[in-house]
Amino acid sequence: MLAIRSLGSGRHRLMAAGLAAAVPLAIVGATAPPPASSLPGGGWSGLWLSTTSTAAGTSLADVRKIIAADTGAAATLTGSGVGIALIDTGVASVPGLPAANIVNGPDLSFESQSANLRYHDSYGHGTHLAGIMVANDTATGAKGIAPGAKVTSIKAGTANGAADVTQVIAAIDWVVKNRNHDPANPIRVLNLSYGSGGNPPAWSDPLQFAVEQAWKAGIVVVAAAGNQGNATGRLNNPANDLVVMAVGSTSTKGTIPVSDDTVSTFTNIHHQRPLDVVVPGESIASLRVEGSNIDNSYPGARVGTTLFKGSGTSQSAAVVSAAVALLLQYKPSLTPDLVRRYIEESRTWLPNGLEGAGSLNVNAAIAKINSTPNPYLPTRSYGAGDGPVHDARGISRAVSNGVELVGEKSIFGPWSSSTWAAKAKTQTTWAGGVWMGYRMAGDGWTGSSWASKTWAAGTWPGASWAGPANWTDPAWTGRYWSGRYWSAGAWTGRYWSSDDWETAYWG
Repeated sequence: MLAIRSLGSGRHRLMAAGLAAAVPLAIVGATAPPPASSLPGGGWSGLWLSTTSTAAGTSLADVRKIIAADTGAAATLTGSGVGIALIDTGVASVPGLPAANIVNGPDLSFESQSANLRYHDSYGHGTHLAGIMVANDTATGAKGIAPGAKVTSIKAGTANGAADVTQVIAAIDWVVKNRNHDPANPIRVLNLSYGSGGNPPAWSDPLQFAVEQAWKAGIVVVAAAGNQGNATGRLNNPANDLVVMAVGSTSTKGTIPVSDDTVSTFTNIHHQRPLDVVVPGESIASLRVEGSNIDNSYPGARVGTTLFKGSGTSQSAAVVSAAVALLLQYKPSLTPDLVRRYIEESRTWLPNGLEGAGSLNVNAAIAKINSTPNPYLPTRSYGAGDGPVHDARGISRAVSNGVELVGEKSIFGPWSSSTWAAKAKTQTTWAGGVWMGYRMAGDGWTGSSWASKTWAAGTWPGASWAGPANWTDPAWTGRYWSGRYWSAGAWTGRYWSSDDWETAYWG
């Protein structure tokens, strides 16, 4: 769950707990999370957490070797001409990210109302994933899996990942509508490294309907399975959707061959909806955002001055998204169903017996493309998307001025799933910077960023939910969080220590 807690005088702090509607699925510098029973309330939050692991980390060069993309036909592929949409916490302008490889879609987060935070990754999560995809860090030589791809960042999460599920749905809709904004690099891949707290029926869930529309529009949707552990019994939404690619993490045991790999203990497993593919996701050394939430909180995860170790199915999803870009560069005519089929048919099975534990092998997938031009493709069944959006939230609730966002509402006002689904099906939810009748952004591109929009403090359409609010939070100083409000519910080691976390949210 996520919260926007009033601090008086129009100030807000953002914090997250539970399985937030858009909480990134990652843990920092960890080889495995603690058992669920050790967390407040017996749950796993999906937040970035730290351990005392002294693991050296897995380099991006080693990841490319492990997924068999460094030799043979795959060796010269860079993902050139392929666009990847990254719905996350934004992407920071760090030296290791070439400006030519990154553009900003609309900032749909609550931080969009601060000029210093707009598009910026104050969390540190989105940049880490973008680095896995397209990094070119001259300080260390770290290079992304698809360094020639173009990443479009759509920011939905704040400094702790907080966002309502309706913001994420709006972001997916925008990707579908604007997938051809750059004809030289059309968006062919969508990375979703977050999980919803809801588990509604697939045939009516709006979130699953949204990703299915992206799939039908020719976009390969790659979704992180979740970090609640092998015994969780389900994949996080929308990875539980049978249409999209569900990705889990592996432990490499410090070696390149996958013969000794095991599925990471934090990876969600569901035998009725197996994982589609697994790839390394533990202690992945990617780009660091100096001064970000996680950088300040977990200095032990830093690698030199430019890199940072992150673990989770978030990182694994980013690896797969980049690998899909390689395959689409190799054969641009591939449909999402063909990409998924070739990846599934070429997996290297792990010896631990977990269902769906097949490791990605890019060269084997290319061989399948060449040898089997017309593979069998299953018939897809799509939902209607007309169920309650509140069910998609589940236990994940946005809270502002002490008021929960519940029921059939977006962050701006009334929500009708049936009305939205009809528009999503025809790709008409967005008109310029207006989504479902609500002004969320500007109407087009300004340089390399989609124009933003400031919501008037006293007339913000969501006032019926939150009450008047000043969305430019004075707790932010410059580009980074000042830390002046964290003391109210301070982080102690690995867990949030406030009573609100344990009592109000874990219940």
